[in-house]
Amino acid sequence: MCLVFVCDEEERVLSRQPAPGACPYCGGMVQAMDVESNWRFCFLPLYWRTKRKLYCSLCTRKLVVQ
Repeated sequence: MCLVFVCDEEERVLSRQPAPGACPYCGGMVQAMDVESNWRFCFLPLYWRTKRKLYCSLCTRKLVVQ
């Protein structure tokens, strides 16, 4: 007997906009992205949330707000 669980996490970018400041690593422009993430178990949505993530547009590093 084979038991298979299908779990999935999907991320979708809702919007992008320029953020104030510069990247501390390369000095590039910072972008704020609103990302919606969905977790599914056997094609049933269990959890979803929207987060704002900051990225450098030049070196594509993920930046953390302190």
